[in-house]
Amino acid sequence: MRRTRFFIAAAALLAFSLSAGAGAAFAYFSSTGSGTGSGNVGSMHAVTISATAGTPTSPLLPGGSGDVVFNIINPNSYSVSLVSVTLKTGGTITPDSGHAGCTTTDSNPVVTVNVPAHDLPATIPANTTTLVDLAGAASMDIAATSNCQGASFSVPVVISVQS
Repeated sequence: MRRTRFFIAAAALLAFSLSAGAGAAFAYFSSTGSGTGSGNVGSMHAVTISATAGTPTSPLLPGGSGDVVFNIINPNSYSVSLVSVTLKTGGTITPDSGHAGCTTTDSNPVVTVNVPAHDLPATIPANTTTLVDLAGAASMDIAATSNCQGASFSVPVVISVQS
């Protein structure tokens, strides 16, 4: 008889525990409240570009296309996307000082730039300097003189990034 009372008491206690737990869970999930919060919008630090000593994957040859290579410095604590690279308005693509005689035999510029759409957007990780190699972005005129052999070109560009 004692065992029967113990089981009945234990079963009643268990049933009470389960219903009390369900009541607590119901109260937890159906509770309401109110309050206030605040937040600040940060400022984006300037993302800059610099020339690189890196070697392009594809060299520039007369009548062909080659790579444009440069570094992007992202000082922000978050990554940014490089969304456009364009020739600076009024900018002139020039050969290095050892190749001042690099010209063409026609009236076209020696080198032009056109960034292929498949190269952008490119992700620039947070707090890094990232090498960007725009494949086939530079084209050399077929009429470039032999004075252009071995030249490196300065290409003034403007970049746009988004966070």
